[in-house]
Amino acid sequence: MALPLAGAVTVSVLSGSAQADGGRVYCPPDGSPCRIIAEDTVTTPGQKGGDRGGSRQSGHSGGKPTCRDDSTGGAGQEVPCHLDGFGSWDSKTSCYYQLANPQPPAGDPAWEGRSPGDGAIYDAYCPNHDAGFLTQWFATPPGGAAQPVDPEVLALEAVKKMTLLGPDIASPKASGKFAVGMPVWMHINRSPNTFGPVTASASAGAVTVTATAKVSTIRWSMGDGTTVTCTKPGTPYKPAYGKRESPDCGHLYTTTSASRPGDKFTVTATSTWGIDWQGGGQSGQLTETRESQVEIAVGEVQVLG
Repeated sequence: MALPLAGAVTVSVLSGSAQADGGRVYCPPDGSPCRIIAEDTVTTPGQKGGDRGGSRQSGHSGGKPTCRDDSTGGAGQEVPCHLDGFGSWDSKTSCYYQLANPQPPAGDPAWEGRSPGDGAIYDAYCPNHDAGFLTQWFATPPGGAAQPVDPEVLALEAVKKMTLLGPDIASPKASGKFAVGMPVWMHINRSPNTFGPVTASASAGAVTVTATAKVSTIRWSMGDGTTVTCTKPGTPYKPAYGKRESPDCGHLYTTTSASRPGDKFTVTATSTWGIDWQGGGQSGQLTETRESQVEIAVGEVQVLG
């Protein structure tokens, strides 16, 4: 991230503040480098840009609150309450905060051992701190002011919690016996993580998004150059069905697998998950895919004379 708001500047000011082109010059009383703090450009009818919104209120009524940097001593240096790209001012820590977008993945050190959705990670810009930019976890939005939350980002976090898996292939089995011209019945074992529905939620501050996922199609790549798309988990085969073809998810091989590596076809089942989410006053759809594989041998029908 660039640092357009903080840095050493040369000015003819010993302490306090003065106006500079494009912003306010602030020189800390301890002699540390001066900084240019951009003026807030948000205005309301009948008001000037200096009447700002933020987390610390001024004494006059009817106008927007005023924000001050308490670390400057005395009454505090007035600062913009919001900076585009940096977030909203928190007078307690003298930093600007905004929700990190995207949120770090599970296991990232920023979560400090917590799970995504347990609070949220915020990017901080602290003009008067040596660190400058920080990334920190908060249970609630810092400064007590709601931070912008992208519900779709939370939807993606909810999807990560679901542990969506590829199809649990029950047939064809690697140990099965398959022959050219004989019907193959494909089906999977159903579970929430392999077929759905499965539901999970993620939260950031006061916003909670809930997502529900279920498999819409399973695309079977049979290894012989053909594909079969099924909208159902498939029907298990029973000996009583004889040579009948599957009513909802089947295939008929016309060649053997003898010319393939290991004398087997690699069958790949790819599930497409349709995900509906809602929260934060919005709703939408997402799509995820997962796959599983099995290798099967297909031979010629042996006729005994």
